[in-house]
Amino acid sequence: MTRVGMVATRCRPEIGGIESVVAEVAGRVVARGYDLEVLTTDRSGRLPRVERVDGYTVRRFRAYPASRDWYFSPGLFWALLRRRYDLLHVQGIHTLVPPLAMLAALLRRTPYVLTFHTGGNSSAFRERARSTQWRVLSPLLRRARRLMGVSQYEARRFEEVLGLPPGGIAVVRNGGALPPVSPGVVPEPGLVVSVGRVERYKGHHRAVAALPYLLKVRPDARLEVLGSGPYEDELRRLAAELGVADRVEVRLVPPDDRSAMADTLARAGVMVLLSDYEAHPVAVMEALALGRPAVVARTSGLTELEELGWALGVDVDASAEETARAIERQLDDPVRPAVEALPTWETSVAGVVDTYQSVLAR
Repeated sequence: MTRVGMVATRCRPEIGGIESVVAEVAGRVVARGYDLEVLTTDRSGRLPRVERVDGYTVRRFRAYPASRDWYFSPGLFWALLRRRYDLLHVQGIHTLVPPLAMLAALLRRTPYVLTFHTGGNSSAFRERARSTQWRVLSPLLRRARRLMGVSQYEARRFEEVLGLPPGGIAVVRNGGALPPVSPGVVPEPGLVVSVGRVERYKGHHRAVAALPYLLKVRPDARLEVLGSGPYEDELRRLAAELGVADRVEVRLVPPDDRSAMADTLARAGVMVLLSDYEAHPVAVMEALALGRPAVVARTSGLTELEELGWALGVDVDASAEETARAIERQLDDPVRPAVEALPTWETSVAGVVDTYQSVLAR
């Protein structure tokens, strides 16, 4: 049986897009006959060091410093040097974990593939430094047997960085399946849902700013922000300043309670993601899979969703009134795809497994 090591900076029960991808993909890869382990980090030291989940093993290693998002993990690096895998799959590119994993694979002479899963950041300095970061990592990226992007946007971006021809990076889109919705759960016409970690770059403040204008035409409008993070207090202050504090709720749906997330998204009149940067957001795909319309910012991979006819776009620097009009349109006359036309986790895993097979066949 082929042994695959899947490396990710974090996995559930922690919250985030890559965490969701690993949870959805790993078990399905095992179901296709692979022996898979997930190697990840834990800054807190409170999560189980080893556990079995959906037929695969999760191994966690301490990462330092505990208060920063650098994720330097000597234990994970040494574990990769000691353990034998037929193939290593690195999920993500942002922290210290991916370069250490790629270096360990080279030292072990283990073939590796990488999925970029790029994301945004609230730090302007970090965003400006991204291009330099990618170029520093390019020698390791070029040694990968295969590189995967989750959108055409992401693939094109790294083809330019690495000097690869068009099509040099495979596109394997994220799916968005959720458990069946509970009986009796129906959309609330005025409910706007914004999903994601509560940081400024995620754009929740744009949805809050649009709410007073939306209320002029939709008196039943209210906003639920699903997530947690350092920008919560600022978001609540903005809602109070605009006089809509009673129409804005910020709450966290536990990441392992997928049924609760399904019911919450199914109640949405419209889902919004007005982020500065997303490669191919799982949250939007989950909403679309439930038949809910979406409004997205015309940035990064989000623009691609509008081009595909899956969502309505609005300029990221649009006025609050313009954003409200886009939300109103999606409430009244929504643009949305046929659910059967969307990628699923099964199609995503099929692309991943095809990549594994092509690498192992060499």
